Amino acid sequence: MPALYGKSYSKDDLRKRVGSMEQVGGVRRIELADGNEKGVEAFEFRTGGGLDCTVLAGRGMDIGPATYRSYPLAWVSSTGAPAASYFEPEGLGWLRGFHGGLITTCGLTYAGAPGPDGDQDLGLHGRISNIPAKHISSGGNWHEDDYVIYVEGQMRETSVFGPNVVMTRRISSVLGHPVLHVQDTVVNEGFAPQEHMLLYHCNIGFPLLSANTELVTSSAEVAGLQDFAKETVDSHAAFAEPGQVDERVYNHRLNANEDGSTTVAVINRELGAGIALALTFNTKLLPNLAQWKMPGEGTYVLGVEPANCRTEGRAAERERGTLQVLQPNESRTYTLTFSIYEGPEAIDQLVESIQALG
Repeated sequence: MPALYGKSYSKDDLRKRVGSMEQVGGVRRIELADGNEKGVEAFEFRTGGGLDCTVLAGRGMDIGPATYRSYPLAWVSSTGAPAASYFEPEGLGWLRGFHGGLITTCGLTYAGAPGPDGDQDLGLHGRISNIPAKHISSGGNWHEDDYVIYVEGQMRETSVFGPNVVMTRRISSVLGHPVLHVQDTVVNEGFAPQEHMLLYHCNIGFPLLSANTELVTSSAEVAGLQDFAKETVDSHAAFAEPGQVDERVYNHRLNANEDGSTTVAVINRELGAGIALALTFNTKLLPNLAQWKMPGEGTYVLGVEPANCRTEGRAAERERGTLQVLQPNESRTYTLTFSIYEGPEAIDQLVESIQALG
C-alpha cells in the first residue's frame, strides 16, 4: 500500500485523488540534447518516496544523478554522460566518459585496471557502461495494493569471433518507498566459455559525503591496495574536507547472512534529520567489495563497489585463479538494493543490523 506524505492509501483511494499516477511517482522517457550528451536516451525515475534518479538507457542502463528529498546522493563528474560514440576503450580512455552517478557498471568480460591479458590489450573497466540499451520498456503496474514502477533494457557485449554476452537490467521501486531495486541477468549466448568480470561502481558524493560521513560495513578484513592505502587502513571509514590527495583503494572481505546477503551503509547524521544510504547485495555472487576513497578537489567521491572480481585487471584475476567464467548458455542474476534511512532511530537500527553480521 503506497505511503505518501505521511499517510497510507489503498489502490482505490489513491486513484480517486489523481488523474495519472505520474502525479505522485513514475518513470518518464527523455533524451539528453546538449553537447557530447546529445542523443543519450534516459528516464526520469521518481519513487514517490523522495528517492529520485536518472536512468541512462543510452549508457548501459547506468543510474546517473540521484537525490533524496532534493539532497544529492551521487557524485557527478565533469565529463557528463557522453554518448556511446565518444567511448575511448584504450588504456585509461574510459575516464573521459566516466559520468559517476549512483551506478557506473564495469564489465562484462573485463574490468579493473588496464593492461595485457594474453594477446588482448584491455582498457580500464570494460565496455558495458558505453553500450546503449535495446528492447527498452518502462511503466508502472498495480500488484494488489502496491504500485510498482520499473524500467528495463538489454545490452549486448559482442564481436565477430569474440564474446556474445547479454545483460538484461530491470530497475524497479514500489511507489512511496525510498528504495531502488536493480536486477541484472547476464547470459553467455556464445558457444565457448567466456571470461566474466562485473563491478558496480557506486559513487557517493556531496552533501551525503562530507567530513561528517561514516562508512559502516560488516567487514571481517580490510586491506589497502596501494602502499599509502595500507598505511591508512585504520582510517578507511573516516572522511575529510576536499584536499590535494591521492586516490586510495581498500579491499573488504564482508560478513554476511546464511543466504549471502550483506549491507553497506554511507551515513551522514548531520545532513537534514540524518540520512543513510544502504546498499544490499549477495556475497555469494559478488564476494568482493572495493572502497575507492577519493576526497580530492572536484573529484570528491566515495566509491562503494561490489564485484565478482578485484580491481587489478583481468590478467591479475586469471593469475590468482579467481577469474569467473560463464559457460555457453550459462546465466547469473545479480541484485542490488539501495535504501534510504532517515532519522537517528532508523539509522541506529540500520547500524545495529550491519554490525550483527560481524
